[in-house]
Amino acid sequence: MTAGHILTVIFLRGCISTGKKVAVGLLERRVKEKDSRKKLILKSARSLFFKKGFNQVTVDEIAKSSELGKGSIYLYFESKEEIYAQILLNDIDNFNSQVAVLLDKKSSSTDFLTEFSYIYIDFFLNDGELFRILMTYMLQPAKMNLPEVLNAQILNANARSIDVIGKILQLGVDSKEFSADMNIKQNQNALWGLLNGIISLYIFSGVQAKRKERIYSSTKLALEIFIRGLKKA
Repeated sequence: MTAGHILTVIFLRGCISTGKKVAVGLLERRVKEKDSRKKLILKSARSLFFKKGFNQVTVDEIAKSSELGKGSIYLYFESKEEIYAQILLNDIDNFNSQVAVLLDKKSSSTDFLTEFSYIYIDFFLNDGELFRILMTYMLQPAKMNLPEVLNAQILNANARSIDVIGKILQLGVDSKEFSADMNIKQNQNALWGLLNGIISLYIFSGVQAKRKERIYSSTKLALEIFIRGLKKA
């Protein structure tokens, strides 16, 4: 092979390598752009749902707020309900990230339950519409008409939130802080229902400035009674 041939081969290999890098670069950029648009749609929709409520928001409004065409919305989501559910999933995951480190601390199970409860309450006090989204989904999941994969992800994420309560209760049993006779599954579900019940009583009613105080005081009283029962069960 002559020197000219060798140089030609080297040149062609360089072109192929460069072409591959360019193709990979373009693919990465498209993935980032797609992810960025999806996040923009969710952010815009979340803001609209918070201000107007789910039923009052249209896909056209979400598209306008996102500065995208209506058709572009459907490239990423099949329906308004799917956007709604994806927001819920993201926020449940954020909550789970917050409470994941809770059990790393050295504390009593009573304190863990109290801290978990107030983290949960604050999560919804910061965004009342999120609580409405969660309750709508939990009470009427069939009406959401979601893809099975997304539906399963939400159920699993929500189950992880409730399971944290179960882990705290088990710690209490192991440390003999709580009675060994308790049914952990029933009690974790009972506490989760208790918190949601208190939030639902006050989060959309009464003077807004007093909602947090009422929810906190009701939760404090309910936890005292609930934990007293755990110790006697």
